[in-house]
Amino acid sequence: MTTPAWQYDEMTQIGTDYASEDEVRQYDERMGRFRDRAADADAIMEAIGLDHDHIVMEIGCGTAEFAIHASERCERVIAIDISPVMLEYARTKAAARGRANIDFIHAGFLGYKHAGAPLDAIVTELALHHLPDFWKLVALHRVAGMMRSDGMLYLKDVVFSLNLEKYEKTLTYAVEDLRKAAGDDTARNFERHIRQEYSTYDWIMEEMLYRAGFDIIDAAYGDHCLATYLCRKGERR
Repeated sequence: MTTPAWQYDEMTQIGTDYASEDEVRQYDERMGRFRDRAADADAIMEAIGLDHDHIVMEIGCGTAEFAIHASERCERVIAIDISPVMLEYARTKAAARGRANIDFIHAGFLGYKHAGAPLDAIVTELALHHLPDFWKLVALHRVAGMMRSDGMLYLKDVVFSLNLEKYEKTLTYAVEDLRKAAGDDTARNFERHIRQEYSTYDWIMEEMLYRAGFDIIDAAYGDHCLATYLCRKGERR
């Protein structure tokens, strides 16, 4: 099927472009120092109720840390990303850990075509903001269409819940806190994100999730710039 000329080109890199394997490796190592990724993966799997017979998809899998952990607990993982370099690195890492039940696919929210049984759960972290708001809703609608009737969605992204009267101070503090926690490179990437990428407001994201067919089980806004949503596909879809 030919992509319409009017469709947003999600394969064009927005924000930081990790164009070489060495850059991806450095990013992976930096995230390993900054986050307890095994604990994060365990928390996500617990939240979505991941079971041994489940099929789960990760959209924007990056270096596949979650996908690899999930593959140890469930039947099959579908890991998609728009970056060929990230995917090749992720394939190599998964193979080195002996994980053979992960399908790595070069695709994004808008282009992936699902075949087979409906998905039990979908996880996406820090990827949806690559799309403008109209295309975010299209993407979430497509995500819901891939899932079983009570399937679970875990969404984590940069979503602004800040007071507009104080946004300058809030964003400055957020960048400096990130600099202290993760270093100058990560802080610069976040500055670029704020300046160039497509993060939206909390009330817009919540409405998008509802209109796409999800019931929000939990919404957490920790620092005015980052949000986590646990959602279930509702009966109205």
